[in-house]
Amino acid sequence: MNDPETGFVEKPRVRPEDPRFSSGPCRKHPGWSLERLATSTLGRSHRAAEPKARLSSAITRSASLLGLPEEWQLGIVPGSDTGAFEMAIWSLLGFRPVDAFVWESFSSDWAKDLSLLALPELHVHEAAYGFLPDLAPSSPDHDVVFVYNGTTSGVRVPDLDWLTPDREGLVLCDATSAAFAMPIDFSCLDVVTWSWQKVLGGEAAHGMLALSPRAVARLESEASPRALPKVFRLTKGGKLIDGIFRGETINTPSMLAVEDLHSALDWADSLGGLDALHKRSQDNFTAVDNWIAGCDWADWLAEKPQTRSCTSMCLKLSAGDFTALPLDEQQGWIKTMAGWLADEGVALDIANYRSAPPGFRLWGGATVETSDLEALLPWLDWASQRARQAIRHAETSHV
Repeated sequence: MNDPETGFVEKPRVRPEDPRFSSGPCRKHPGWSLERLATSTLGRSHRAAEPKARLSSAITRSASLLGLPEEWQLGIVPGSDTGAFEMAIWSLLGFRPVDAFVWESFSSDWAKDLSLLALPELHVHEAAYGFLPDLAPSSPDHDVVFVYNGTTSGVRVPDLDWLTPDREGLVLCDATSAAFAMPIDFSCLDVVTWSWQKVLGGEAAHGMLALSPRAVARLESEASPRALPKVFRLTKGGKLIDGIFRGETINTPSMLAVEDLHSALDWADSLGGLDALHKRSQDNFTAVDNWIAGCDWADWLAEKPQTRSCTSMCLKLSAGDFTALPLDEQQGWIKTMAGWLADEGVALDIANYRSAPPGFRLWGGATVETSDLEALLPWLDWASQRARQAIRHAETSHV
């Protein structure tokens, strides 16, 4: 039964067991418990033997799970993915022209930062939310900066075929919402960064920085053209500070967060490793994609199917009841619907990123159960029906 005066719409009977669909920090892995985390390293110096061994193990286990090439270097750095990527661009760029590819907020932030670095040349190739820019202008003589998956737009690169082999320039990739969820061809890349808080559902504040041999060679052969703060320094005396890549972190890490990462790695191993993580993310995408096919009020924000993310799944409003309204009123209804869903305890933190078009953003990383997404989708229809009914009622009341 529907009541246009009260906005009452019959509620779905099934609820998600876990309503956390935030795109970061993301849901903890199934079976996670604070009580199950090891605590013997807490309250100790991170330079002591046992804590340092746990840091080193976190690096080697992460590299193994992700399938990072053996000749690459992987380290734990401060500042989450943002700190890792800033460290890379400040330390490595300034010797060649740079092609920056921009299609959402974080890639836009990288381009803005690059404009401050006095590069020989900066070429920004930009597209609006929902689209990829033309990737063809990537010159093999230039350094390249891009995000693998646009966390705030739900638009990802479908592959890395656009990066020509035998490049002279380095390729820097922010993969924070792609790592462990999508296949990555490391042979095309030189720097890859991510954080613990995305696909593995770990804690925030720590970043991972992976360097190819070519990236290390540049660090050791070309001194940074700018002064670097201590937390960005990767070399000393013209040599890589290799301790960073053995667990000797630049600043004091949270050992509780390190143990939390080990818990996530244990869970991933128990599933069967990387392929199992990829499948869980893809299954989540398929559930939403099947629902979208029959939806009359929402659609994918990413225009082309091959660019649609299986982690940061961004939806836009498509029904006339919504799209006839000004953007600020559309955003107001997104906030209202998200509030209804939160009040019902079925979805938390799913409104679009603040600079993205009005819509919802559902996290589909591997820690999310497909059954929870399937239970959520009828609730999205419920919120939409309730909102559209209220809009129509308001319109008729003004006639």
